[in-house]
Amino acid sequence: MRFKIALLGIYHESNTFSEELTVIENFLRGHYLKGEAIRREYEQAHHEIGGMIEVLDKHNIRVVPVMYAEATPGGRISSETYDILLGDMMSELENVLPVDGCMIVPHGAAVSEDFQDMDGHWLSLVREKLGKEIPIIGTLDPHANVSKLMIESTNALIAYATNPHVDQRETGKIAANLMVECLMKRAWPRQELTQLPLAISIEQQCTLNDPCKSLYGYVRSLEKRKGILSISMILGFPYADVEEMGSSVIVVSDGKGDTQRQTGDEIRAYITCRKEGFNGDKKNISSVLDSIDQLVKPVLMLDMGDNIGAGAPGDSAFLLEKLEEKGDCRCFICIYDPTLVGLAEEHDLNDWFDISLISDKRANMPYNISVQLKRLGDGRFNESNPRHGGQANFDMGKIAIVSTRKGNTIMLTSLRISPFSLKQLTAFGVDPSLYDVVIAKGVNAPIAAYSPVCPTILQVDTPGITQADMTKFSFKNRRKPLYPFEEI
Repeated sequence: MRFKIALLGIYHESNTFSEELTVIENFLRGHYLKGEAIRREYEQAHHEIGGMIEVLDKHNIRVVPVMYAEATPGGRISSETYDILLGDMMSELENVLPVDGCMIVPHGAAVSEDFQDMDGHWLSLVREKLGKEIPIIGTLDPHANVSKLMIESTNALIAYATNPHVDQRETGKIAANLMVECLMKRAWPRQELTQLPLAISIEQQCTLNDPCKSLYGYVRSLEKRKGILSISMILGFPYADVEEMGSSVIVVSDGKGDTQRQTGDEIRAYITCRKEGFNGDKKNISSVLDSIDQLVKPVLMLDMGDNIGAGAPGDSAFLLEKLEEKGDCRCFICIYDPTLVGLAEEHDLNDWFDISLISDKRANMPYNISVQLKRLGDGRFNESNPRHGGQANFDMGKIAIVSTRKGNTIMLTSLRISPFSLKQLTAFGVDPSLYDVVIAKGVNAPIAAYSPVCPTILQVDTPGITQADMTKFSFKNRRKPLYPFEEI
């Protein structure tokens, strides 16, 4: 008998501090795929779906792609949009039943207007549809806020083990191999969630450096224990005011003994006694400006407060204004502003014209500057290397590249995308090596793309809905006690 596996997912990282809802158009401009279109998009991509397909194809297991919807991180998903996504997914799933198993691809930090635990909700409905005897196995982004309902609704969830996320395809392969073990009745995994009493600061979540480098090394040593199938460190997503916000651990085992709980407790103890190291430095622009002249160029300056990959709008000119004031270093910045792209299209190449940008939204003051038009074009580009997010095809919409009188370059885009690929610059004639500072609106994710050309990396705690200091946000629903909000 040839096994038949459904593959589906709704993937979104929802920032509840954003005033703008994520609507169906955001998914249509991202990825809203059904059937074999999912295979065509991801079969060769460095994405978990590609890894799942590779393994299942190798074992001659029939993969039935159902639906996959993904949008750039943003505000909560509107009720109407979630109704459309959920109705579509459940209808498409119904059309392919019966199945022998289901591979699922949630992000783990999705929030809708009606469901704080949106991933838990749709996963529970998939479980209800398929029944208890059908294995449901999938992947998670480690920036998830994992709920008990998510755990109860699935047999195994396995998170990427790198940040920046460059192991997504490999994680998909691990999940698919576990599905094969289930189908062959060689394993029936059980998982347990340990919610940790802290939220790891976003700037400390890079697995290339301590404290996370050592933490992950410790976790890998525990994973060698008899009966343990996988251990996933969940770093957490601090920009969602939900009960599950914070860091956690998922231990998947063969179900024998009490190894899961003991392992989760040991990781809790490891982190708790080192908690200060997971809180970060929170450097502001004033503290780094004076040091730039002595640093090896180009400097990758990470705009943490306007982190598109965590749901920020990507329209802040805060760092540009500060570097223009400094005046003696040349910088590049990408800013999302479709109105200004339209304004640029009214001009000829090399024309000078005035634009108004947003600097610090808290002060509600515009930043007015004169720019010269250097390029207009279509903002589509491709990425073939393993990069955070695992996507291969990107679209910034129409773009305009302009320069300021002080020689700084601004790329204006009409669609909002995260800075996960250096091709965002090089495909449009921008050479990052010609700049003293390259500004990227992220925290850790851009490092995979930019570190090969930027020997110096600075994380700057800028103003915005993704500022690094999570204690500055007003939470109503998070669990307590939770370090650094409370002592533990």
